[in-house]
Amino acid sequence: MALETIDIVIVAFYAVALFAIAFFVSREPAGHTKDTEDYFLAGKALPWWAIGASLIAANISAEQIIGQSGQGFVVGIAIAAYEWQAAIVLLIVAKYFLPIFLERNIFTMPQFLETRFGPEVKSIMAVFWIVLYTAVNLTSILWLGGLAISAVTGVAVLPAMAGLAAFAALYSLYGGLKAVAMTDIIQVVVLIIGGFAITWIALGLVGGDRGALGGLSTLLGEIPGHFNMILEPDHPKYSDLPGIWTLLGGLWVLHFSYWGFNQYIIQRALGAENLKEAQKGLAFAAFLKLLIPLIVVIPGIAALWLAQNGQLDMAALSKTPDSTYGTLMTLVPGGLRGLVFAALIAAIVSSLASMMNSISTIFTMDIYRDYIAKDKSETHYVTVGRITAFVAMVLALILAKPFLGGMESAFQTIQEYTGFIAPGIVAIFLLGFFWKRANREGAFALLFSSVVLNLMAKFGLPDMPFVLRIWIVFLICLVIGVIVSLLTSPPKEDQPVDVGGISFKTSIGFNTASLVIVLIMTQSTSSTGRYLALRPHYGASRLAFPNGAVPVAATVLENDMVRFGFGVSALAILALAACAPQLEGAGSTITGQDAAAQTSSSAAIHERLAVLDTHL
Repeated sequence: MALETIDIVIVAFYAVALFAIAFFVSREPAGHTKDTEDYFLAGKALPWWAIGASLIAANISAEQIIGQSGQGFVVGIAIAAYEWQAAIVLLIVAKYFLPIFLERNIFTMPQFLETRFGPEVKSIMAVFWIVLYTAVNLTSILWLGGLAISAVTGVAVLPAMAGLAAFAALYSLYGGLKAVAMTDIIQVVVLIIGGFAITWIALGLVGGDRGALGGLSTLLGEIPGHFNMILEPDHPKYSDLPGIWTLLGGLWVLHFSYWGFNQYIIQRALGAENLKEAQKGLAFAAFLKLLIPLIVVIPGIAALWLAQNGQLDMAALSKTPDSTYGTLMTLVPGGLRGLVFAALIAAIVSSLASMMNSISTIFTMDIYRDYIAKDKSETHYVTVGRITAFVAMVLALILAKPFLGGMESAFQTIQEYTGFIAPGIVAIFLLGFFWKRANREGAFALLFSSVVLNLMAKFGLPDMPFVLRIWIVFLICLVIGVIVSLLTSPPKEDQPVDVGGISFKTSIGFNTASLVIVLIMTQSTSSTGRYLALRPHYGASRLAFPNGAVPVAATVLENDMVRFGFGVSALAILALAACAPQLEGAGSTITGQDAAAQTSSSAAIHERLAVLDTHL
């Protein structure tokens, strides 16, 4: 499919605007030289809207758009659990984790581990994250992005990857995080508009004379199985999304690892003007996460219907689901195709730029400055950061095809690779935050156990879904970390986090935004459930394990979407509790205003659960 002249003009305008803004915001005042705080943390001056937009721009990469559209084609809306659960996780991270990180005044996640457990843990995790970001994350963004560009333009995958890499490097290497975060405002706007455009067109093709909304109704009526949020054990993709365990199990571990303890993501919050701006930024990102399934998963479901009805090549899409989004782009008319193509480029290059910046930050601040060249000038370290980012991109270009070229679904593969260490990462941070007795030996033990136990389970229990495996390994890692810590010497006096000295109280604006986000989630899932309940559907509920099924003696729910809505509602209580006004510290008292707010929040919770009960 060739781009028309108007498409090329639109893409060129987008590229020029991006470069212009990147270089404009990267300028330093006269007489000021860019230092490490300017380059790696945007001078700690990012406002909430830049933080939220940049989080989503970094997250919605080719991995998300291409991978989740492909899974929408194969599995359906169930893959949206990755997005909607992430919204709750973002609120919890903003409430409980950011105050600890910002209080310690760190540049990187390994730096926190150094202050809590010592330099040995810091060094191991710094090397791990550099390797992971380069060999897994950066390669996946390049490979899936190259596939999409190839499908749209006909350019070979490798030249397409090279072009994307060059684009990302040119606008981000000079300005660092500030250039990335501020241009991400444009990236998100273009991405969402372009994403909604392709969703509307795909649904319009399904609906015909009835339009896009009619197309959505057709999908709900003719492919109801693709709107089940909780897959049954006999579903062919149950091993990827194992029913209720998707909601209650290891997916939460992956989310906290990604959104709470991931340099690639949390670096934006570390660059905030202050804690309140960082928290509002994460709440904004949580709201935007609610929109993502509409622009990445629904088009994949529409593609399945179009293929079933002879408008797309079913055999080709079934063989390579990751080509779904690129194939849909061939159906977009000229002019609008340029906007959609620019949105795809925006998603890819913003993620590439963010990943490059995080790799360079960890290497420069945690490896190079501490072990290779101490006491150098700030300018020297900034230069090293730029060189590191460039080298990481070149390595990713070399590794992308050998690592990901033969995989059926890159999105699910990346989740499984990440899951090998994710239980250990989440366990080490949670124990480090909230248990003063956790020490270096316990940290080493649980990190080692995370990898070993995952390998043993993967090859010893190959039928166990990886989401369930991650959850079990996480719980075991916690136990191992506690036991080893108790059997060894306590940490140094200055290492534990003094939670009592940190305020976890959040603003009324953050609390209100969090409540709205949770209510949107519960309302949308339960409303869709009522619609699907009109079709014949069995009601037997079983919690399935890899080698059999255990019947659950519980009230039979009418359909999977209502079950999911109920589950989210239950989990939402935790999120709402996290957003309610808190005690300022150990020994604080609740004011009358706080008590009233808590009573109001409690009433809202009971009201929502009462409404949900009528649906069940």
